[in-house]
Amino acid sequence: MDDVSSLDRKVEGGPGPIQRTVLHDTIVSHLRDMIIEGILEPGMRLHEGQLGEQLGVSRTPLREAIKFLASEGLVELVPSRGAIVKRFSGKDVQDMLIVLRTLEELAGKLACQLGSDAEIAQVRALHDEMIRCYQAGDRLQYYKLNQAIHTAIAKLSKNASLAEMQQMLQTRLKRIRFIGHEGPEKWAAAVAEHEEMIAALEARDEARLSEVLGRHLANAWERVRSAI
Repeated sequence: MDDVSSLDRKVEGGPGPIQRTVLHDTIVSHLRDMIIEGILEPGMRLHEGQLGEQLGVSRTPLREAIKFLASEGLVELVPSRGAIVKRFSGKDVQDMLIVLRTLEELAGKLACQLGSDAEIAQVRALHDEMIRCYQAGDRLQYYKLNQAIHTAIAKLSKNASLAEMQQMLQTRLKRIRFIGHEGPEKWAAAVAEHEEMIAALEARDEARLSEVLGRHLANAWERVRSAI
């Protein structure tokens, strides 16, 4: 009973653990954004002292955040060298995009079949907010909403294995996909494809949504290949 009472007291006084979780998530999000935007470039070593000073955090939570990013595949932990931003070859990227394309084509079909009206409306809301960010020129927030839409469609498949694999590959490709929106023409083309996606999803046109998603990811490779 003492253990239970002690646990209850810890839960009631919960700000400590919750704050640590918030700090961890904040550091992870900040470092991930730095990788996406290219501030931390592929192959760059992550110096804990410099990053800790820059972010105003101690080494322990920073080290935990770096380990988490390693589990996502964005960072490599190399013996004797420490943590390094993951560098993917062109073949790596193309291979991942091929698999991601296949997963999202299937997800699109299942989302049209299984997604509820309310769930589809939530994807529409994400899309509308993404368009507002596009019109405002807020590239990073646009990109995050763009990725959230792909994640949401995968979840509408109601297939946990599919959604998990889609999330893993999408995370590893974050920096690469961000590069794909560089330049007004590439960005406008990606937006147009998303407009087609949301129209197909709302119409529950599974063949059309699958085709648009497949074309979107095929075009993603064309948009990034010259930059890799």
